[in-house]
Amino acid sequence: QVQVVESGGGLVQAGGSLRLSCAASGRTFGNNGMGWFRQAPGKEREFVAAISRSGGSTYYADSVIGRFTISRDNAKNTVYLQMNSAKPEDTAVYYCAAGRFGYASTKIYEYDYWGRGTQVTVSS
Repeated sequence: QVQVVESGGGLVQAGGSLRLSCAASGRTFGNNGMGWFRQAPGKEREFVAAISRSGGSTYYADSVIGRFTISRDNAKNTVYLQMNSAKPEDTAVYYCAAGRFGYASTKIYEYDYWGRGTQVTVSS
């Protein structure tokens, strides 16, 4: 089992920055690829970014390429999502998840352990 807890959400103006953190505990953190997903009101949960267990591979949704950066610190059992140049359409609840495998997956069904989410609101 892996437990994940997100933090760092809040209100930011368009063009601003925010850093989300995801603290993981339980099974050896370094074995899991990790991902960030988001869900806006009335929409399905969607992939945002993923990172492999070593941090050597990352993937991003087209909508965040060049603006968001995912990283991890295995010594601290923590994954980060740096959000820059935020847009109102980034407003959503952001979820961190631990993957079933060690690679960076973009597929929601390959993530078994989810946090409760943190709200990000970008004002125009």
